[in-house]
Order: sequence, then C-alpha cells, then structure tokens
Amino acid sequence: MNPLLPERSRFCCVMFFTLFCCLSATRAFAQGFPPEQAVQRMTVADGYEVQLVASEPLVRQPVAIDFDDRGRLWVIQYLQYPNPAGLKRVKVDQHTRSQYDRVPEPPPHGPRGADRLTILEDTDHDGQFDQAHDFVNGLNLASGFALGNGGVYVLQAPYLLFYPDRNRDDKPDGDPEVLLKGFGLDDASAVANSLTWGPDGWLYGCQGSTVTARIRGVKFVQAIWRYHPRTKAFELFAEGGGNMWGLDFDRQGNLLASTNLGGFVLLHIVQEGYYWKQFSKHGPLRNPFTFGYFDHAPHQNFKGGHVTVGGTVYQGTSLPASLQGKYISGNLLGHEIQFHTLIPDGTSFRTQHGGTLVQANDSWFAPTDLTVGPDGAIYFTDWHDKRTAHPNPDADWDRSNGRIYRLHGRGVKAAPFLQVHALESQQLLALLKQPNEWYVRAARRELITRQDPHVPAMLKTQLHQQHSDHQTLQLLWTLASLDGLDDPTALQLLQHPAPAVRSWTIRLLGDRRAVSPTIAERFIQLAQTDASPRVRSQLASTAARLPADPALEITQSILKRNLDRSDPHIPLLLWWAIEKQALTAIDDVEQRFVTTEAWQQPFVSEFILERLMKRYAAAATPRTLEVCQKLLTTAPNAKQNQLLQALDTGLALSGQGQLKPEQIPAALAKQLAARWRAHPENLVLMQLNARLGNPAVLKQALDIAVNDSQPLAQRTAMLKFLQQFGNESVIVPLLPLLDAQQPASLRQQAMLVLSRYADPRISQTLLISYPDYDASSQTQARRVLFTRQPWALAFLRQVDQRKLPAAELDLQELTTLNSLGNKTITGLTAKHWGQINQSDSQHKITEIRRVRFLLKHPGNAQRGSQLFQKQCGTCHQLHGTGNKLGPDLTTANRGDLNYLLESIIDPNRFVRKEYVSSVVVTRDGRVITGIIKVDQPDQIRIANNKNELTTIRRDDIEEIHDSPVSLMPEKILKQLSEQELQDLFAYLQRPAPKKD
Repeated sequence: MNPLLPERSRFCCVMFFTLFCCLSATRAFAQGFPPEQAVQRMTVADGYEVQLVASEPLVRQPVAIDFDDRGRLWVIQYLQYPNPAGLKRVKVDQHTRSQYDRVPEPPPHGPRGADRLTILEDTDHDGQFDQAHDFVNGLNLASGFALGNGGVYVLQAPYLLFYPDRNRDDKPDGDPEVLLKGFGLDDASAVANSLTWGPDGWLYGCQGSTVTARIRGVKFVQAIWRYHPRTKAFELFAEGGGNMWGLDFDRQGNLLASTNLGGFVLLHIVQEGYYWKQFSKHGPLRNPFTFGYFDHAPHQNFKGGHVTVGGTVYQGTSLPASLQGKYISGNLLGHEIQFHTLIPDGTSFRTQHGGTLVQANDSWFAPTDLTVGPDGAIYFTDWHDKRTAHPNPDADWDRSNGRIYRLHGRGVKAAPFLQVHALESQQLLALLKQPNEWYVRAARRELITRQDPHVPAMLKTQLHQQHSDHQTLQLLWTLASLDGLDDPTALQLLQHPAPAVRSWTIRLLGDRRAVSPTIAERFIQLAQTDASPRVRSQLASTAARLPADPALEITQSILKRNLDRSDPHIPLLLWWAIEKQALTAIDDVEQRFVTTEAWQQPFVSEFILERLMKRYAAAATPRTLEVCQKLLTTAPNAKQNQLLQALDTGLALSGQGQLKPEQIPAALAKQLAARWRAHPENLVLMQLNARLGNPAVLKQALDIAVNDSQPLAQRTAMLKFLQQFGNESVIVPLLPLLDAQQPASLRQQAMLVLSRYADPRISQTLLISYPDYDASSQTQARRVLFTRQPWALAFLRQVDQRKLPAAELDLQELTTLNSLGNKTITGLTAKHWGQINQSDSQHKITEIRRVRFLLKHPGNAQRGSQLFQKQCGTCHQLHGTGNKLGPDLTTANRGDLNYLLESIIDPNRFVRKEYVSSVVVTRDGRVITGIIKVDQPDQIRIANNKNELTTIRRDDIEEIHDSPVSLMPEKILKQLSEQELQDLFAYLQRPAPKKD
C-alpha cells in the first residue's frame, strides 16, 4: 500500500493581468464544515493521525503558534486583519497597498485593535486545549511573537515590542518596550512576520513584498531581517525573496523561508545574500550593483497552489523516522499539509515533493503556521475562511472561526513533558543533546534568559570533549548566544573536523564586523586551504562584513583555488564581498584583480572582472574609468567583446547619458574611438562612442538608416540605435521612412524613433499616410499619435470630419486618450466610441452567465492549445509554452471556473500587484502605457499589450503612475465561437502534466 496520499493536480492562481495578490481567491461555492466534521473529512497519510486540539470559540483566525516551557500553546488571533484600528485610510493603490493618515502609537497608547496573544492550556490532559487566557489583547495587526528573556517579543507593525513578564504570572509587567520602529503597514498580507529565534541568539523575521520598512535609516521591502536582544543591533540578513511567511533552521543551522511563488516551496537564505524579487513592480535591490541574485531552491514535482506557508524542518521524535529532516509546510491554496525532501546541491539545496500528509477536502481549510511541539508532533493552524484572497482591504472576512490540529505518528506515545524552567543549568546543558529539537531550543532559550555566569565556562569545557558534530554545534550556538565565544575557543573550533562547526565559527566571529589579527590570519589560511565548500561559502559571506583587509585577501585566496565556479552560491557571494570594497579600497582592488595575472585565473576572469568593469563604469568617475581602461588593456583578445559589453552596460547604469569630457580619461576615449574606426558596424562600440560624445557615430547611424541599398535588418538596427542616442537632427531625414511604401518593420521602428520629438511635422506625416497603412502600422501610428495631446486631437478631428474611419479602438487606447486630460479629446472620444464605463458590472455578469452556460459541453484541449497560443500566449505561459509578460498560468487556480471567468471577462476589477500597468508621462508631453519590464537608473523599458518594448530615458520622464486599466483586453472571449470557447477552456482547465 502506498504510504502517502495519491497526488492531485490542484494548481492555483490564474490571472491574466487580474490576479489579486499573493493570496488568490478560493472557490465561489465553497462550504466550510464544523470542527469535528472537518477533521473527519481529512485524508491522512498512512501511519499518521490528525487530532483537533483547538477550535472556535476558543481560538479564531490563528496566524502564529508556539509552545512555552510549560507545554502551553501560544497563538496570535489575527482578528484585526486586514486594516489597523484607529487609523484613517487615505489611499489604496492597485497593489492593495494602503496609506494611512498617521503612524499609530505603540500599545497601550495607540488605538486598540482586536488581535490577541492567547495562551491555550489542556487542563484535563485529554489532548485538547480547553482553557484560553489572553496574555495581552487589544493588539493592532500583530503578526508574530517569540518567547524568551523573561517575556514575549511581539511583532505589531510598525513595531517590534517586548512585553516583560519576569514573575511568570502570564500578565505583562508593564507597558511594552519598543525595540524597533518602522515596519510597513501597507498590506496586512505582507507585514513583518515569522518571528523566530535563530540558533545564534538573534531574533529573525520576514517582511513581505508589498510593504516598505524604514528602520534606523534602512529602507527595504522584502527581506529577512534580524535583531539581537542583548546588543540591540538590527540588520538585514538578506534582501529579496518575495512574500515569505514561514522561517526555520535545519539541523546544521541553514535558514529556510517559505515562498508564495508557484513552482517552488522555499528559499535557502544565506548571510549577505541578495534574492529574487518581482523587479518590474517591486523595484530593484537596494544595491544596484549585485549583478545577479539567488533564486528559489529548484523544486521537482510541484503540487498544489502557489502559496507555501509555515515551513518547518522536522527534528522531532513522534513521527516516523522517514520524516526526519523533511521540510513540512502548509499549501494554502491546495488546502493540505505537504512534506518535501531537501537534497544537497553544492552549498545549497534543491527540493522534491515528498507527498501529502493531510488533505483537508475542505476549501475553507487555510493553513497559516506550523510548529513542532514538545511531544514531537506537528501542530498546524487553520485560518478557516471561504476567502483566501487579499483583493482589497474592505473584503468581507469571516472572523468567527479557526482551528489548530495535531499531526502525530499512529500509536506513538509521547514522552513525559519536562518543565524546562525548573531545571538546573547543568540539566539544561544536558538537554542540548536531546534528539527532540524542541527541548534543545527551549533549553538554549532558558539559558539565555537565565544568564548564569558559570555556564560559558561549562560550555567551553564540554567543547574540549568528544561529541557528535551536531552536539558540538549546539554547544557552540549556545556559547555564542551567551557572548562567550573568545578567540582561543574560536581558534580551536576552526580546526574542528566538521565543516558546519568551522563555518558557524566563522559566521559568529564575523557577526562582530571586525576580528583580531590572529583570527583574520586564520580566516585567510582557511580560504587558502579548507577543503569544504560550505566553509568557503561562509568565508565569502563573512568577507562582505569585514574591512578591506582581510576581506580582499580572503576573496582572492578562494578565487585563486578555482574550486567553486559551479556552486549555486559562492561565486556571487565572492563578487558581493569584492563589490563592498570596490570604491573605498579601489587601489587594493586594482592591484589584486586588474592585472594580466588575474585574467589568467579562470574563476576571476569568468566571474569577477566583467562585473568589476560594470561596477567601475557605473561609477563613471575619472578614477574608476581609468581602471576600466586598464581592464581593457590587460584583458586577452578573447575577452575583449565581453568586456566592451560590460563597459557599455555599466555606463548605462551610471544614468548620465552622454558623459562630460572631464570625466573621460583621454586614453579610454582614444582607445574606443580607434576600435570603432576599425569596426564601424559594431553596435557596442557605436554605443560606447555615443556615450562618450563622439558625433561621427550618430552621423553613421543616420546614413545607414535612410539608405535604401543597405540591408533591412541593418537599417532597423540603426533606427533602434537612434531611438536611444539620436537627437532632433534626425527628424527631417527620417520622415520619409513613415511612407506607406516603406517596409512595415522599418516604418514602425521609425515611428518609435520619431515619437520622442514634439515636432508637428511628425504627426502631419503620420496622418497623411495613415489611410494607406496596413492594420498593424495603423495601430502603431495611433499609439504614437495618442502619446501627445495635439497629435491625438488632430487624429480625432480627422475622424470627426470623416477623413479617417472611426477604427475599432481597444479599452487601453480609449483610456490613454482620456488620460491626456483634454476635454475636447474626451468629448470626441465619447462621441465616436462611447463613454468608458469600466464598472459595467451588470453587463459583465450577463457575459459570465452566457459563457458559463456554453461551457456545460466539453471541448477539445488539443485544439484549445492552439487557441491559447493565438489568444493568450503573447502574454501568458501555460505548461511551459507562451510568454511571461503576464503571470505564468501553470500554477493558477484554473480549476475554479467562476474565478477564471471573472478574471477574463472583468480584467480590470483587480489586478495583481506585479502586473499593474504604468502610465509614463514624459517632459515633452508623451503618454506611454504598459508594464515596466526594465527599471534602471538611467532608463526604463515598458512593454505594451503586444509585448513591444519602448525605452524611455529617466531624464525624459515627468511622471509615472499606475494605470486603472489592465493591459488585458476585456472582450477577448467575444470573438470566439461556442466550440472555440469550449476548446480553450478545456485546455485552460486541464491539469498540469505530471513530471517524473
């Protein structure tokens, strides 16, 4: 018999440009079940049992849980979600981010909310919690907590608070201490969360993708952050990652964060790392010179919906041994609890779906957190609501219910509970060897709280004795948490045979951001000799935290060994460590890496030097450009083209357009001019010379563009060059290219070039030729004409005078016209195309009913695949085919026909935050609408609903704001026959093919 559930294809989240937010909608006709019936409906994997341990009215809307040292379960009831009490919302944007009239005061002086931090007790020891007592109530969007240091740490945006309870009477001793201020309140589904003790004595937490924090001068969006209760230090541990809810550490102290990105379940977070984010909507990383980022752990055989929450690495004793070390998580939209295997991949991991432990068979089941209890069982929460979307802050949420369940091995009897607080310090040290990780963490937490001055010496004594590698790690973590790690002990541990012990010793010493000369020398020796990639990875992370000496010696030593070029983490970690010193220690960096010898080192030449060229070019000072010139001079011939491209990319990042003569070293200008003269058609050399102000390049490009004898591809390429580097001198020569007799691709590219200039001759030429254009050129011409008030007005007047036909305009074009803010334009638009009524709800309801009725009959998915490519594939990908201008639909909630129809027929109702289109207004009056695909310091690239890109210089931009209209057309289903509708939806709702 298969010990796991049969797998089901329950892929969630559809959206064309209309996905709500990271928590997608549930089924329209869902049905919740009473607690006792809900647990009976669950399908549980063989060998396991599920028990209901708490439900309404004892607990409602649980979002975070953990056990205390008395075996009681603490839970945050997130009843205030999604809006803070006592604040006036002044704005909600289409990212579902709210702005409020003020920053609330911390409790108890700020507005009282409905959230509660509640203690659940099982007074009759029957396995169910029967008594609830609030430790504190009146909280206002409280999203996480951690017990320790004689009290409770509570996350309530914008604050990290500490409620002391040193007499342990389950009542705060007084007002909370404000430890941090500045977490974002913009979106209650992405606020700071998952407050968790690290093994090193720091408190770690997540912050999601749609809130902005400003803490101690550090502004950030999505990140893993940490706070040290003893030193009061705050820092970003790593940046990026998306909307993460769930954080845990595995047996070797690796930090794993749950993700809401479909196709993946977690990110392996390393110190000083930069991670994936939705760059087009959430902006770049804080450091624009990362030149790369870490992605999610590659995942095999993804199942369920796109939101993974509460991930926990199982390190308990009451579940079968096969689950030890597995990553157990909630799948919010799949309504199930899953487990995944962590497979080593260099210094990181890849993951594989292991199976489903619990399938709720209830679409109201919404897991939000998991924890391992002192009995070794898995406890998981159920938010329990028919709604699992966060479409708008005024949605109707059912706050009347919530459940907590216990998953344990069938027939496994839990060991007697130990009262950790009552144990002597020596007994607590013995608990560090416990196989149940809950007791290990509880013991360390108690030792940190207790601060027994004799314990560090006892730990050092034990570290001199023989232990398993894991026990040595536990002793090291506890010693560091008590600030007892001194240099002699560290030097001893840096010789330990276990790589995890050596790497953690390096990390803990590096947390100080400065080390003694003796430790620095030992770090360098390890960089030169250590056989473990894990140690080298941590050395690279730590180097980014240290001064230039020894950081650069450490990185150079690892690079010279040429062992880690294919590792998923080490190459970028080494670059980031070097980049930290690139400007402040430029002489040292130049001496080490800008040499002929450095080019002969494979790791350096393949991974560092191009990035170094981009970094120095982006700085664009005479000194950094001097180093760029030296890089070119020392580079072998085989690397010249790549290096020139890196130089061009870096200069573009400088945001300066054309450099000033005084910035440019004469040797560099001379070298690049000579190379261009030798290779006059080399586009990169043309761009470099244009950036350096060489006027001959512009003349050459224009000559080729207007020359009928030149190949069409070359002429088009020169037009693209002129679109970026041209000036008003190109207008007159390029006007003839607008003629209807010119090749369509050339004509349309010329339109894009000329659209930059507010010259009336351009619109006049377009309007004269417009009747003779093919359909695609007419569409392109309208896009150009509609970017400026006078041009749009001229077009509309010709329509009004019947000189031009009132062509079928899509909603995007009509909205663009209205956005020009001209009453005459608005009036003429209404006269010929009608009023724009984006909230014609009754019409859309009728259309939804019509299509639903037609879909009662089955379709042909194979024919539907072809229709998808034609109708949807320009913007969307499904099962690996199509484009990704919009969301990938593979993990979309395609099984929900009602939600699917609403998303397609009413695409403007809600638009997922990363796919909201932008309206760009330029200084010369153009208006361009689309999705920003490239967001750089000097320019943006914006894609329209045909996936065509327009490049706009930053200096030319007057304003950027969100568009109220999705790029997705509203009437996309109207043009399909009954059979075509059936075929398309048969393909859209077909489960994803299973992978081996």
